[in-house]
Amino acid sequence: MSEQKLAVVTGAARGIGRAIVLELLARGFKVAGLDLNEKSLTELDGAVKKAGHNVITCKVDITNTAELKKILEELAENHGGIGVLVNNAGITRDKLMMQMDEEDYDKLMSVNLRAAFMATVTASRSMVRNKWGRIISISSVAAVLGQAGSANYAASKAGLIGMTKSVARELAKKNITANCVAPGFIITEMTDVLPQQVKDGAMAAIPARRFGTPQDVAKAVAFLASEDAAYITGQVLCVDGGMAM
Repeated sequence: MSEQKLAVVTGAARGIGRAIVLELLARGFKVAGLDLNEKSLTELDGAVKKAGHNVITCKVDITNTAELKKILEELAENHGGIGVLVNNAGITRDKLMMQMDEEDYDKLMSVNLRAAFMATVTASRSMVRNKWGRIISISSVAAVLGQAGSANYAASKAGLIGMTKSVARELAKKNITANCVAPGFIITEMTDVLPQQVKDGAMAAIPARRFGTPQDVAKAVAFLASEDAAYITGQVLCVDGGMAM
């Protein structure tokens, strides 16, 4: 990479987010990791230093649009713009749809979709100025297949796909790509708590007969962030061992 571009990763402190941070640093990007959990950010900083790199950590509630916008604008101003935005932050509020209330829907949407939308609006401004950018949103196979007990989550992740395709059409002429990575069953703290019966059912639906790792997702993100992916935009890359095939 001729110049070190800044990559911003939301939900950066744990799981898939942490793996993305480490992979992008290894590929030569400067990385700013955004997360709400200060303790986890400190642990991220330690893991990054152990790997021989440095990371910019920012404690931010991404559902607070003013706060999110301020952080992104400061990062863009201090680092010559944001080159890569990874909308990774996400939460679940799983239960059967008939048992969900407004808060189950609104809270999840504010993190998974609304914050990603506002981050994209803000970060894309410096990308347009610099005539280069990569916007990568972490969707899910739940958006492609549907997922019982996760109607709100699947809706938010499907929303990311629609947003991404629209952004890709708007910004392609400016040398900015927008793509989604849709993970399947990935081993994280979020999936560790699932009942064994659910895990067994998921395994049976995966042709590769293994669960994915955060690194599997991170490598796909790093590819889409690279110059090698310059002619790929508006796409959904499923990292799922064939689950959504």
